[in-house]
Amino acid sequence: MTAVLIVAHHGRTEAAALALAASTWLRDRGHDAWLSPTDAAALALEPLAAERSPAEADLALSLGGDGTMLRTIKLLDGAEVPVIGINVGLLGYLTEVEPPAMTAALERFLVGDFTLERRMMLTVTVDRVGEGVEGPWTALNEAVLEKQESGHTVRLLVDIDGAPFTSYAADGLIVATPTGSTAYSLSARGPVISPTHRALLLTPVSPHMLFDRALVLDPEEDVAIEVMGHRPVVLSLDGVRVAGLGEGDTVRCGPADSSAIFVRFGRRRFHQILKAKFGLSDR
Repeated sequence: MTAVLIVAHHGRTEAAALALAASTWLRDRGHDAWLSPTDAAALALEPLAAERSPAEADLALSLGGDGTMLRTIKLLDGAEVPVIGINVGLLGYLTEVEPPAMTAALERFLVGDFTLERRMMLTVTVDRVGEGVEGPWTALNEAVLEKQESGHTVRLLVDIDGAPFTSYAADGLIVATPTGSTAYSLSARGPVISPTHRALLLTPVSPHMLFDRALVLDPEEDVAIEVMGHRPVVLSLDGVRVAGLGEGDTVRCGPADSSAIFVRFGRRRFHQILKAKFGLSDR
């Protein structure tokens, strides 16, 4: 028997229908499937709710877009559970399967006809002045330090691998994984990095200084970012605010011990997904 955690987008009726279809299909074949109480209530699927740890699952089925994939990874909290992403909505970078192929994908998983793709994640802590360390938290895409007040820049002092690099006057700084290179960092004109690579990407947001380049670092080169000056800063992980920061507080980022694990069916050419996303021509 295979235990399957289903995570579905709360705002899409198709996701609710797919969750019901997947759970019915799995249970009819002797497998176990459930949703968290929060997801079940949001989708009006209360009979499928169960108070169980996501780590008990053999598979997580994500029904939505890239945001739902990120939420699935967050729910797993480092557990070694592979994820199948069913793309409900626009073209996504993380999802693997279109809705009509969902049951075929489940069949292939159950007979072992798949490969696993591991993605590097970030571990993030905050060292507060006089208060000690908060965290750690993990993120698949990025950690973002941004200004809290409009009309002002913030100053952020960056240390790389234990040595001072420079202070940035900017709207913020992004520390991204290769997976996150196609998220917020891309809109800040950061480079695109093949998602199975291991690296740390440091991208300034609207820098008010001559040096405005993104840096691609070895993952073992830990990044520490200290807030300078009195202007408040917000720390967000994968789009979710986790802390407000003040002068002297330091955010430390490095590679997480755990990885995000995606189920793949056949060879996945990331550059072709990128090409389709941006409508690039062949010549």
